[in-house]
Amino acid sequence: MNSFIINSPLDMHLHLRDDDMLKLVGPFTSRHFSGALIMPNLLPPLTTKEALLAYKNRIKEACKDDEFEPYVTIFFQVDYSYEFLIDIKDEIIAVKLYPFGVTTNSETGVSSMDVEVLRPTLESMSKLGIPVCIHGETKGFVMDREKEFLPIYESLAINFPDLKIIMEHISSKESIELLKKYDNLYATLTVHHLMLTLDDVTGGMLNPHAFCKPIVKRPEDKKALQELALNAYPKVMFGSDSAPHRKETKECDDGAAGIFSSSIALQALTQLFDENGKLDNLNAFISLNAQKIYGLKPINKSIKLIKKDFVVPSQYSYKEERVVPLFAEQTLSWSINT
Repeated sequence: MNSFIINSPLDMHLHLRDDDMLKLVGPFTSRHFSGALIMPNLLPPLTTKEALLAYKNRIKEACKDDEFEPYVTIFFQVDYSYEFLIDIKDEIIAVKLYPFGVTTNSETGVSSMDVEVLRPTLESMSKLGIPVCIHGETKGFVMDREKEFLPIYESLAINFPDLKIIMEHISSKESIELLKKYDNLYATLTVHHLMLTLDDVTGGMLNPHAFCKPIVKRPEDKKALQELALNAYPKVMFGSDSAPHRKETKECDDGAAGIFSSSIALQALTQLFDENGKLDNLNAFISLNAQKIYGLKPINKSIKLIKKDFVVPSQYSYKEERVVPLFAEQTLSWSINT
């Protein structure tokens, strides 16, 4: 097959940042995706309706040349009232829960994952049909942080059976086992967890542009994740977790965690599915599953990919902002037909 059409692609986990960085990275998504679920961990985080709507307008302005829907989320707080959630329900697609200090800009995240602490907000969300998206990591040993969080996911799944819980960017085979156990658990999968292992980060020279949280893991974890994605398991969907940082804040003594993949996501996924003879399942993974899970009717957009080498640029820039993409200077076997 020398060409392939992706219909209404959706990125269900995306960081767009703000200001000039938003203007740089936003169009990479809006040009080729129908919509994306936007993370709220700005500084300060989005916790009010006014801040949420203002940010959505800034996204639309940055992406004004494209037909694109930003599905915005609000930053979880333990004291959101039922009335507040009713008021913002039609403006958001989900609420994003960050445990305190586990990733970028999560210093105002939840300090206790005790069910009773979370219950007031989660019960209201459950009644209103608002999903919760969770960055599921502890502060333990870096390779075990996701696995250590699984009992919390299980407790939430049991205590809130009508609440749709999205396990964000799962990276381990143990997470897959739990995902399959409870009907109200769903998950997003990233390009980098599907295509990288820890060897790609530290196996040779240190690659800061492949450093993220949760960290990419072992070959057996990658294989298990690929099996889900390639077979379009209905409880998983594509979420890039594309998280741009300035080049200088990645290439430094205390480099930031986050991988920028928006500019290469469609090409890389098409290559992965093609190499495994599973192109027929790509539309389900990158669009149809998310439509069913979230009840979406995305903008009708068809993106044609052609089997032609694409050399990933070394960096992208706008004014003072510079960002290095995943697979910089490498060659992918599929290109977007422009």
